Amino acid sequence: MDARGCERLHRALIECHRRVPSDLARASACRHLNSALAQCLVSEVCPDESEAVRSLCASGGTDLKRSQCRQAQLDLSVCLASHQRD
Repeated sequence: MDARGCERLHRALIECHRRVPSDLARASACRHLNSALAQCLVSEVCPDESEAVRSLCASGGTDLKRSQCRQAQLDLSVCLASHQRD
């Protein structure tokens, strides 16, 4: 895994999957670690875009803020797509 800052979360998720044998129970028990790891990886790969989404999309706000939020989400999507392998 390239994102060294996320290694601790990755190890914790692997350990959670090892400890919880059932798929349904695992999904519930490990959900918070899965989400945290995903957020960590996105923040590592696209830090500026991730921060923009976090700050602009935190609450409803005005039409302008909602528009800025949508643009930030699009920018993050483009950033993530640029890092995907075919």
